[in-house]
Amino acid sequence: MPRKCMKRKLLDTGMPSSTTPTSNGAIHCWPNDVGIVAMEIYFPSQYVSQEELEKFDNVSSGKYTIGLGQSKMGFCTDCEDINSMCLTVVQNLMDRNKIPAESIGHLEVGTETIIDKSKSVKTVLMQLFEDSGNTEIEGIDTTNACYGGTAALFNAVNWIESSSWDGRYALVVAGDIAVYATGNARPTGGAGAVAMLIGPNAGLVLERGFRGTHMQHAYDFYKPDMSSEYPCVDGKLSIQCYLGALDKCYERYCKKAQTVLSKEGIDKKFSLDDFDAVCFHSPYCKLVQKSFGRLAFNDFLRDPSPDTSEGGKYPGLEGYKDAKLEETFFDKNIEKAFMDCSKANFEKKTKPSLKVATNVGNMYTPSLYGGLVSLLASVSLDDIVTWRIGMFSYGSGLASTFFSFRISRDKAPGSSLWNIHQSLSDLQKRLDSRTCVPPAKFAQAMKLREDTHHLAKYSPVGSTEDLFPGTWFLTYVDELHRRKYSRTEGNISEQTSVPEDQSAQNCVPLKKKLLKNDLKVETEAVQC
Repeated sequence: MPRKCMKRKLLDTGMPSSTTPTSNGAIHCWPNDVGIVAMEIYFPSQYVSQEELEKFDNVSSGKYTIGLGQSKMGFCTDCEDINSMCLTVVQNLMDRNKIPAESIGHLEVGTETIIDKSKSVKTVLMQLFEDSGNTEIEGIDTTNACYGGTAALFNAVNWIESSSWDGRYALVVAGDIAVYATGNARPTGGAGAVAMLIGPNAGLVLERGFRGTHMQHAYDFYKPDMSSEYPCVDGKLSIQCYLGALDKCYERYCKKAQTVLSKEGIDKKFSLDDFDAVCFHSPYCKLVQKSFGRLAFNDFLRDPSPDTSEGGKYPGLEGYKDAKLEETFFDKNIEKAFMDCSKANFEKKTKPSLKVATNVGNMYTPSLYGGLVSLLASVSLDDIVTWRIGMFSYGSGLASTFFSFRISRDKAPGSSLWNIHQSLSDLQKRLDSRTCVPPAKFAQAMKLREDTHHLAKYSPVGSTEDLFPGTWFLTYVDELHRRKYSRTEGNISEQTSVPEDQSAQNCVPLKKKLLKNDLKVETEAVQC
């Protein structure tokens, strides 16, 4: 009997599939080059200067700017919440890339900013699809600290590469508001959201088989108090967990990568040299630089004969050859030695990814993907073709994965890669257009959020005048905790939108308006 390949009819996207024989003789159809087809980022329109915050908090000069590596911190007033930020980033992604609402078949939100213990953010976003009549969209929210966005990404890719796929795109949203109580942790806050369109023929292709994961039980960072936005944090344990997870994920990634490459006839040890860029989850930028040095230390220990000669890869570091990874999390000598020897590579491969983290702060789930946005916006299109980008995702509690994207060869106008690069090219302009708020006003905004968190029958008092054009914002919470939203005039997509004939996958733009001027979130007053 001849082999049969059961291919679905695709929704006029021209998405081809490759075929792979299975053990029973059938042929499984893999979509080609699944990954990120389009991207969008949103961050608040106001920020506080970390240098000014140092003075306001009466701490030593450089504690936040040098010690943490942070310059500015974005924050939300009481008129923005996780729903409004996700509404804005999805709206902008679909508008700027002319994505028909009916072309989305899976939508998943990664977030740890919980304002309802039952109703998901994803269900709020479904209002953006009402006018199109598209209610057949799978997926809900995924939560585990800062890892939720990565879990949502993997789930979206798995959906496309499964028997459930109906030929449509998946949409992944990572969004959070990171706030801390007054004290040492407050300058490590931030806020933002990233939306990613997932599908075949992607500009950023998720490398199949190149992945290392580590999961573990730990109380390094958690939020047990449902009445507060603030987390409980064990700072020292958090760093140990982060670096320990990085060690394990990187080791497993390298082993799997070597296995995949060996099947292609390539026999080599995998190392940092095999990445053109590396992005990390960024609680604060200084930790990212330490983490890059940590990967260099891993490579050094795995190398049977590292070059420690003057002018070599690891000059003068032979004395650390017998060091044990698990005993060196707080070894300042090793930390400094490998940060120094890897500094040139860090400047080239990772520092460009820190633009958003430095200027917005820790966005939690979108942090890693804000790094990817920063990287793509910082390099020319010609330079990144065929790049391999390493990605380290970490969420306290803990969940972590090291994986990678391969950049497409197709950079022609209208291609997915060209569209992504084009739509993110105004990143610096957006950052520069924000309003700098004095630390005292920032402190007042944080106190207001604290006092009104989860307050019913409440109208936000924060100003909407400085919000970006086309930003969704909270207008009212009624006595049953039902939230209503509206949108500022204008549209950010009008500033740098992708030309209509060069939109993602050349989708036909919708002829009818997707959004109403006002949205509301209603929760039925029944018990489930």
